[in-house]
Amino acid sequence: MAASQASLLLQKQLKDLCKNPVDGFSAGLVDENNIFEWSVTVIGPPDTLYEGGFFNAIMSFPPNYPNSPPTVKFTSEIWHPNVYPDGRVCISILHPPGDDPNGYELASERWMPVHTVESIVLSIISMLSSPNDESPANVEAAKEWRERRDEFKRKVSRCVRRSQEML
Repeated sequence: MAASQASLLLQKQLKDLCKNPVDGFSAGLVDENNIFEWSVTVIGPPDTLYEGGFFNAIMSFPPNYPNSPPTVKFTSEIWHPNVYPDGRVCISILHPPGDDPNGYELASERWMPVHTVESIVLSIISMLSSPNDESPANVEAAKEWRERRDEFKRKVSRCVRRSQEML
């Protein structure tokens, strides 16, 4: 039952996004027969180090969506404090609902069933605009962001260039 409700909700969200595209990203299915796996392209936001980049990611939804969050993993190379070296995105709204066992986040900052694909991707775009180096997924990138900004910018520029070459 839950999977069919999730499937209907995801179909509706995909239809809404196709009807009313949102600036900054595009989304579609990886495979037309699997509503639970989406291919997303995030366009580097203007006036950020990521401007001009086209970063591809896979968004995988659990069968009990929207009660549990999807996972988002960049398949494009990306250098960012809030993206694990393997490409997984680490932002509060993708963390399981409820209280944070580590005490870093408020329950209100974590996953809630009201979130949509649109709100998730807009949060990722916001993350690109302003990295959170307080609780980094990529410690090396966070350290560079804080201490060696020029080196950080060089690595991001290389990722942006590579993302453009993949078009």
